[in-house]
Amino acid sequence: MSALRPGRVEAPALAAVWVREWTVFKYYWRTRTFAAIVEPVITLLAFGFGFGKLVSHVEGIPYIQFVGTGAVATAVLFSAVFSSMFDALYKRRYQRVYDAMLAAPVDVDEIVTGESLFLGVRAGLYGVAPLLVAFLFGLQPEPAMVLVPFIGVLTGIGFAALGMWFAAMVSTYDGFSYVISGVITPLFLVAGTFFPLTRMPEWLRSLAQLNPLYHCVELVRHCAFGLDPAADVVHVAALCAFAVVAWGLAVWRSRAKLIL
Repeated sequence: MSALRPGRVEAPALAAVWVREWTVFKYYWRTRTFAAIVEPVITLLAFGFGFGKLVSHVEGIPYIQFVGTGAVATAVLFSAVFSSMFDALYKRRYQRVYDAMLAAPVDVDEIVTGESLFLGVRAGLYGVAPLLVAFLFGLQPEPAMVLVPFIGVLTGIGFAALGMWFAAMVSTYDGFSYVISGVITPLFLVAGTFFPLTRMPEWLRSLAQLNPLYHCVELVRHCAFGLDPAADVVHVAALCAFAVVAWGLAVWRSRAKLIL
């Protein structure tokens, strides 16, 4: 039984989780992809044409390009965390998918790891869409931009694991209201996506350093407008730490829910 080998992540079990996720995803990829790509693109166009008429440049960057690079992080956030939260709760409580998976040689660690990796990779690919739209509005392609999907994947893995942790802490979909309003929305707003944090109070700028989405935004902007190796190493380390902590919390809470 999987419960007899806690704390181990084996490649065959991880591959099995991926195969299941991919098999299911093939049935609804059109709707998920449409929502994940179109929503941030519409947001980008709305803010770009709206505020762009009032604010032409931000920190020396055309506002539409400023928003376009920031919207990459937004697309990754929404794609990873919302899919993870709602899918994990549905599969645990209503569909009992996790119970069936645990009846096979698959442990909780492998379920959380496999699903977080799958959703993270998917979110990283979806995050490229706003960047492509920004190209149409004058953003110049740079060699460092090839790193953007990898930044999105790293960020997406962390937020997917965070979503699984949230899903393991609630009993109904209504419980996500606290998470969305109290956690996701503040992370979304205080990340430097739509406006620079330099105009905010010092204490709020310091607090933003704990926001993983802020580090994603900074890395994407550096890829577009010039790398800063010293700062970028810190941003990558922060995203890695976030992913590890979120994964640990997701495994801990999911194990408590699934293995009594």
